Amino acid sequence: MLSMGTPTLRQLEYLVAIADHGSFHAAARACGVTQPGLSAQIQQLESQLDAKLLERGGRKVLPTPAGEAVLRHARAVLADVDRLVEASHAHAQPLAGRLRLGVIPTVSPYFLPKALARVRRRYPSLEVWLREAKTDELVALLHRGELDVLLLALEARLDGLETLPLFRDAFVAALPAGHRLARRRRLRESDLADEPVLLLEDGHCLRDQALSFCAEAGTVERTDFRASSLPTLVQMVAGGAGATLLPEMAVRVEARSPGIAIVPFRGAAPARTIGLAWRAASPRAPEFRMLGEALGTPA
Repeated sequence: MLSMGTPTLRQLEYLVAIADHGSFHAAARACGVTQPGLSAQIQQLESQLDAKLLERGGRKVLPTPAGEAVLRHARAVLADVDRLVEASHAHAQPLAGRLRLGVIPTVSPYFLPKALARVRRRYPSLEVWLREAKTDELVALLHRGELDVLLLALEARLDGLETLPLFRDAFVAALPAGHRLARRRRLRESDLADEPVLLLEDGHCLRDQALSFCAEAGTVERTDFRASSLPTLVQMVAGGAGATLLPEMAVRVEARSPGIAIVPFRGAAPARTIGLAWRAASPRAPEFRMLGEALGTPA
């Protein structure tokens, strides 16, 4: 018999988390609750709806057909609640409470530690929740209402998002210390013609920008290796595997190795534009512009 209980937002949040993460354990960790507590809420939800929502027992927990239908509505309900909270924040104290910030991994470790310290000093009531991921994933999360604002390279495809440029981040050449160009004070882009260049793996917007540079400079990507992170890329360069492009903000952290030589480019160096992006309809746009001002530029 159908129970008359009404699903709670917490139950819907847990159901969506399980669908997104594929397991009760990972969903509980993401939601900051115990697995038994999360399981109990899902069992209660299934009892209330008189329907089996999840297929258990396999390597990955999957939604049943009934679960898929409920999930569509659950995501819509949670997105509506987020918009309600956003509208409330827009009329309350600016930059207070929770703000969910998505950031790409080629920016977060190099810019955010000092930048967020500035933000906290200016807005002590603001609680920033960080999510680091590649651009496409961040944009999808933003459109689903799971993030409020993104910090990323604005050259990426951003699907009509509102944007605020913050600063220009020039690229420099990272070369093995014994490379023929390592002692140059500055390089022309054409100096790297026919050089084997190491790049990040697919999905990083920095890879797309570096590929554009390679096409113009006549360099050749080394296709037998693609790095998942800038530190890995730098270590491969230090080992003599080839050259690469580094964003200027990463040089202080990543170029400490004695096996690396950093050489800037002459004139208008290739660069990316770092900025904020948010949904065009977000009522918190004035807050995001204030956030951009508080973040400032790399020290």
